[in-house]
Amino acid sequence: MASVNFLYRSSKSEAYLNIRLLFRFHDSEFKKGYKDIVLGAKTKLKVSEHYWNKQHNLKRVKDVEVVNRQSEVNAELNSIKSYVLDAFEKSDPSNVDKEWLVSALNDYYSPKTKAQKIPEDLISFIKYYIEERQEDISEASIKKFNVIRNKMIRMQAARGKTILISEIGETFKQELIKYYKKEKYSQNTIQRELVFIKSFCKYAKKKGLPTHPELLDLKVKKEPVKSIYLSFEELEKIQNKEYSKEHLDNARDWLIISCYTGQRISDFMRFTSDMIRVENGKSLIEFKQKKTNKLMTIPVHPKVQEILNKRDGQFPRAISDQKYNDYIKTVCQLAKINDKVSGKVQANIDPEADKSKIRRVPGKYEKWKLVSSHVGRRSFASNFYGHNNIPTSYLIYVTGHTTEAAFLNYIGKSNKDLALELTNYF
Repeated sequence: MASVNFLYRSSKSEAYLNIRLLFRFHDSEFKKGYKDIVLGAKTKLKVSEHYWNKQHNLKRVKDVEVVNRQSEVNAELNSIKSYVLDAFEKSDPSNVDKEWLVSALNDYYSPKTKAQKIPEDLISFIKYYIEERQEDISEASIKKFNVIRNKMIRMQAARGKTILISEIGETFKQELIKYYKKEKYSQNTIQRELVFIKSFCKYAKKKGLPTHPELLDLKVKKEPVKSIYLSFEELEKIQNKEYSKEHLDNARDWLIISCYTGQRISDFMRFTSDMIRVENGKSLIEFKQKKTNKLMTIPVHPKVQEILNKRDGQFPRAISDQKYNDYIKTVCQLAKINDKVSGKVQANIDPEADKSKIRRVPGKYEKWKLVSSHVGRRSFASNFYGHNNIPTSYLIYVTGHTTEAAFLNYIGKSNKDLALELTNYF
């Protein structure tokens, strides 16, 4: 059993108190079978000699300052004592010496940061991943990761056992596919979210967690999707249409701007006249992309300039993503963008259930029903590809794709399409 007391060991009028640790160390090598150990070290609690010898142990003190000082000193002494005795209980007495005591005091005053335990199950790890990398990832990505996490919570409840990082291999992949298909998620949702789950696991591996040897080989085929865009002719119909309601006129102008700048809604909805500068008689928009943090400078297309002229040099009024998505559908419907095309619309696939199951349902729909905020960027890329001999590298700069192959895949150009276009040069 160990004990601790404190001493004033200085000739100065004010000094740091010393701590003394006393314990009996049992060892048959000693004559008595034990040895009494006394160790001392200096604390960082400074008191005056007068206080320690004349006031510290006084009872029934009437001086408020002395009472307060006693409370303050005793609280600190009890804290030090508790810490040292707790550390002693966790140590082998044969290793406790003066160096050990000094080290214990150093740890008391400068506690070592306790390493955060890295979770080994997928659901907890996704939360850890978001917290660990929140400065590096966008709000949109965080939202996306939380959606996947919620699906994993439901899948884990259905399977009846924890999803561990270390078991994410081929067997887990098949289980994931089966669960997602049962829940009516699309092939591309399965493919995309498996990629994210692999990314979480790769990050876990960097953090020292064990991962499945099959992890890197996990793949799911992507289903070809024909994405819609608005042609120049359709954009002309939309721009020439008169809209009696201000919110539709406002949304229509944003739609035109998006189709002639090729930017994401997170960027074009922030456009202001202050971002425009004129060089050599040409108007340019300069801004930083929210997703990539890349500084962009793009020309103001004449169609965009028409809208600015109409609005006295100002961009339309900014609105929320949800309102924009709703309004541009109405804008396109009134402009009679109603050709039947293949696509997917969001719908409740289980109206009888207590909770809605919203999924993207494939079919043939009037085109306006398929229009969303992303149509602008895709329309820009599709319309201007091959238009007036504009170099593809210029378009890639505006859209932000990293390679020409990614850009061509984005606008849905297959090898067959490229071969047919090549015949124009033969």
